Amino acid sequence: MKALTIKQPWTSLIVAGYKKYEFRSWKTNYRGKILLHAGLSLEKDTLKRFKDYNLNCTLGAIIGEAELVDCILVDSKFNEELMSIDPIVYGKSNHVETYAWKLENVKKYDEPIYIKGKLGLWNYGGIK
Repeated sequence: MKALTIKQPWTSLIVAGYKKYEFRSWKTNYRGKILLHAGLSLEKDTLKRFKDYNLNCTLGAIIGEAELVDCILVDSKFNEELMSIDPIVYGKSNHVETYAWKLENVKKYDEPIYIKGKLGLWNYGGIK
């Protein structure tokens, strides 16, 4: 099973249903189920923006899964669309946002699976 490590609070925003796109500087051709791994780092300055979202930011664990259905090159028109959806979630970022990985059918796990993450898309054999 493919997994992706994402810094917090971004992973929690995805599994809570607030964020439908994960941004990367690189493109992927992979489509299908993907595990959502919350990395060990928490962007505390960013977390302040989401104080009203009631997030539980578990660190160092797989906290959910989703279907990766598309990889979209981000341009100004797409950015405008995102800002119309939610300017708090899709507003100012500290990251390179060249590609938007569209996630659907997101499922939050009842219990986190604690495991060390990796860079890029990586394989996890514990879930079928």
